[in-house]
Amino acid sequence: MEIEWIVENSNDGILLLRSFLKQNNISKRILSKVKFQGGSLKVNNEYVRVRHELKQGDKVSLTLPKETGSERLSSSHEKLEILFEDEHYLFINKPSNVASVPSSLYPTDTIANRIKGYIERMDYFHQTIHTVSRLDKDTSGVMIFAKHTLAHSFMDQLFKDKKVYKEYIAFVSNTLTPLHGSIDAPIARADDSIIKRKVSPDGKQSKTEYWVLDHFEGSTKVKIQLHTGRTHQIRVHFSHIDHPLLGDTLYGHEQPKQMERQALHCHKLTFTHPFNKKEMTIQAPLPQDMVQLQMQLKNR
Repeated sequence: MEIEWIVENSNDGILLLRSFLKQNNISKRILSKVKFQGGSLKVNNEYVRVRHELKQGDKVSLTLPKETGSERLSSSHEKLEILFEDEHYLFINKPSNVASVPSSLYPTDTIANRIKGYIERMDYFHQTIHTVSRLDKDTSGVMIFAKHTLAHSFMDQLFKDKKVYKEYIAFVSNTLTPLHGSIDAPIARADDSIIKRKVSPDGKQSKTEYWVLDHFEGSTKVKIQLHTGRTHQIRVHFSHIDHPLLGDTLYGHEQPKQMERQALHCHKLTFTHPFNKKEMTIQAPLPQDMVQLQMQLKNR
């Protein structure tokens, strides 16, 4: 795969190819792969080194080496719902009760295993699985996979720069007020668990913003934006303010069980595509179990 840029401005000074690539978020790790694993760098269709001097109007071309699949990751051919796909990314609507990536508890039929099976069936040039975003096993919604290492790197940078708007829909217990608010509370590991998290002054800074969408008897539907990405952040924060998610048995304070999982869905992502620079919005509709929950709450 070849990526191209046109040098627009060399600032009337010496602009080395190495500096130009760094300005365009090409990391040393990617350059190392290009150098040692079969890729190439060209300027105006001629092979060059990173110390090549650029001038305005030069065409810079970077060819990525072929990425082979991992033999340690098995293939699954279970159902995969694709929301959007191009030569760089796959956006998946993850169902609940399926893990994002393999672990000792879930070694085979994860979304990553299904992605590998899909890539093999499609016989894509790059066969490596790049998981950009993850969701808890029982959280549904939008997940991002990159098709090559550069796409992964670019999307990671967007997240680091907080240029990805990530929206969740959740149902929480009790009547939540005010209609718009933020939960700004640091999160750390719980002392007695490798899984559970807690609000702690010793934790990492964490911020969750919410908007109330609807009130029901004893519960509230909310729209949520994450400003940080801590493990279990939404679940921990709403439990912390005494509004745990419906169905959340880990953080739910022994609330009556109203569905078979936490009522949490990654609904929407909005970002500027790193390659074509177009504004993108990827949405996953509310899953059936949460639609049914909403109907039950309305009919009380």
